[in-house]
Amino acid sequence: MTTTTAARYLYVTRHGQASADETTLTDAGRRQAALLGERLRGAPITAIHHGPLPRAEQTAKLIAERLPGVPLVPSEPAGDYLPYLPLREELPPESADETLARLAGFPAAELELGPGLAEEALARFTGTVEGDEPRHELLVTHNFLVGWLVRAALEAPKSRWLGVNHANAALTVIRYAPGRAPALLLFNDTGHLPAELRWTGFPPELHI
Repeated sequence: MTTTTAARYLYVTRHGQASADETTLTDAGRRQAALLGERLRGAPITAIHHGPLPRAEQTAKLIAERLPGVPLVPSEPAGDYLPYLPLREELPPESADETLARLAGFPAAELELGPGLAEEALARFTGTVEGDEPRHELLVTHNFLVGWLVRAALEAPKSRWLGVNHANAALTVIRYAPGRAPALLLFNDTGHLPAELRWTGFPPELHI
């Protein structure tokens, strides 16, 4: 028996701006989440997946308040971790030492568990879905996983998750359709945010 498949539309966002100790959202972060929820009103989203850390969970809850009836689904693979530790030869030689030193400073558990979680995230959140109806899902996660998913959608080398910067509560949408390569329909869209809520936490040269 042949199983039919349909398209998956994965809406991806980074959590709202977090406090310095990352235990909660700032006032700006709560506004960002609420505005994203307003933007997504009317979208046929059937689930809101989110990482286990407070800043992702709080963002998901604020979005869910604007999307009545859409369930919240906690997910470990949606968390904050290093998805892939590149080899020196995969990096530009001028910055390889600096990049590897920075990544080595992350907790050992992240370095050890991250690649497995990253592969689980690809298995759980990407690709087509069984059945005849397209599926629309929202993933509330962190900058590193956004970069990993975008990198995978574009079939770029694994090391290219580095350098993909995503603004707080910006919106990315990836479509996985039967018989087609993944399509990056929208990336890092901040149209729902006023200027003062865009690129929070990033240096001025990245405020595009």
